[in-house]
Amino acid sequence: MSSSEQASIIQSVAELLAHALELEYASQAHYEQLADSMHVHHNTDVADLFRRLAVLSAEHAAAVAYRAGDTELPRIPPWAFKWECPNAPEGSDCLDPAISYAMSTAQAIELALHNERRGHVFYEQVAASATDTDARELAAEMATEEREHVAMLEALLVSERRREDNAPEDLDPPHMPD
Repeated sequence: MSSSEQASIIQSVAELLAHALELEYASQAHYEQLADSMHVHHNTDVADLFRRLAVLSAEHAAAVAYRAGDTELPRIPPWAFKWECPNAPEGSDCLDPAISYAMSTAQAIELALHNERRGHVFYEQVAASATDTDARELAAEMATEEREHVAMLEALLVSERRREDNAPEDLDPPHMPD
């Protein structure tokens, strides 16, 4: 294994927890920003969904912080996090240009699903590569939690698509102010 490959591997539980906290904080901030944007454009259903997702991310961050307890977590500069995407897996990414002020609830769920899948992949990769046994086990547990989030969002998406198929036309859709 090359030194650059070794440098991208999580070395400890503390390092994993630092990554997990950043992932959830980035997710929370991203969903709050999206909720604010949707609210400004009167897309209240999608704004409400993004607010609920932000709250869930905050709850997940609190659970990670609780799990960390008194463990001293490393301070990692933004450019040194060990995920493959430029930003946290559940934060914003290059797909964000697809976000529209007029997006549907199903499209918002698809975005959340994309983010949860990236989080799941991150934890799966850590579970497979971490040098510390405890970190691998914790990453596997976190991957399972993310898989559960994916399953929940997939079910919600199916339900939402059914609802949207039966919804009457919106006579007052969200609009872009001049």
